[in-house]
Amino acid sequence: MSMRRRLLLAGPAAALAARPGRPWAALLTPPAFEVPPGACDCHVHVIPDRERFPLLAARRYTPPPAGPAMLLALQRALHLDRVVIVTPSVYGTDNRATLEGLRALGPGRARGVAVIDASTTPAQLEELHQAGIRGIRVNLETHGVADPAAAAQALRSAVALVQARGWHVQVYTRPTVIEALREPLAQLPVPLVIDHFGGARGAAGPAQPGFAALLELVRSGRAYVKLSGAYRGSEAAPAFPDMAPLARALIAANPDRILWGSDWPHTNSQSGRPPGEVSEPIEVDDGLLLNQLPVWAPEAAIRRRILVGNPARLYGFA
Repeated sequence: MSMRRRLLLAGPAAALAARPGRPWAALLTPPAFEVPPGACDCHVHVIPDRERFPLLAARRYTPPPAGPAMLLALQRALHLDRVVIVTPSVYGTDNRATLEGLRALGPGRARGVAVIDASTTPAQLEELHQAGIRGIRVNLETHGVADPAAAAQALRSAVALVQARGWHVQVYTRPTVIEALREPLAQLPVPLVIDHFGGARGAAGPAQPGFAALLELVRSGRAYVKLSGAYRGSEAAPAFPDMAPLARALIAANPDRILWGSDWPHTNSQSGRPPGEVSEPIEVDDGLLLNQLPVWAPEAAIRRRILVGNPARLYGFA
C-alpha cells in the first residue's frame, strides 16, 4: 500500500476507517508539529444522513455522507480542539445539517456559518445564533457571480440581514471580483471573511490580478482571509507548494487576520457527473494539509495566532 493510501489506525483516527474507500478515511498523515491547545479548523462542512437532511433538489452535485462522528474523529486525530462548520451549497438555505453538526460537537468545540436569504425571520436568526452560528456565507464563486454590480448587491443584502446581530459576512469569490469591489469591501460595517485564499491560483503567484487588493484588505485589518482549501487553487498535489508564496504574503500582510481551514470533506462539484449521482470527494491528506502551516508560518507564535487567537476572537470561543 502506498503512503498516500495508508490508514492511520491508531487512537482516534481508527474511527475514520469505519468508511473504507472514502478518501478522507484513507489519507491521514499525523501532525508533524505541536498543534497548540485550542486550535481551530475554520472551514469544514457536515453532510449527515440524506434521509434526515435532504439535499437541495436543484443542487450541482451530490456528496457522499460525512457526518459529525467522522468530523470529530478527524479533529481528534489532528489534535484540533475547535471547528467552524459552514453550510455547503447542496443545502441551499437549509441549515439543519450544520445545526446538527453544532449540536453533536457542542458549544465548547463548534461554531457555524449559515446561508440565509431575505425570507429568514428575526426569530430564525435568533435560533441560529443560539445554536452557534456567527456568520453567513455569500457564495459568489459556486453560483457563478462574477459581475461586480451583482456581487455588490449580494453583499449589501447580506449585510442588511446580519448587521444588527454582529455577525460576519463570509465571501467566496475570485481575486478579480475582490479587486473590483475593493472600496465597498473595505467599508463594510461588519467583519469580512474571505474564503479559500480569495480564490487565488497558486501557479499565478502573488502578482496575479486582484491579489494585491486582497493583500491590502488584510493589511488594513478590513478582512480576514482563510488559508483553506489549498488544493482548490493548486496544481501541485499533495503538498501544494505553489500555494506557499500566496500564504506567506497573506501572513506577512497581517497575521492577526489569517485563519486556517481544511475544507473537509473536500466536496467535488466539478466531477462531471450528473447532479443526482454521488460525486466522490477530492482526494486530500488532511494531515499533510495541516503540516503545510509550519512551512507557511515557521514561527510558533504566529501559528498560535492563526490557529487559536484569531478564530477565538472572530467566532467567540471562550
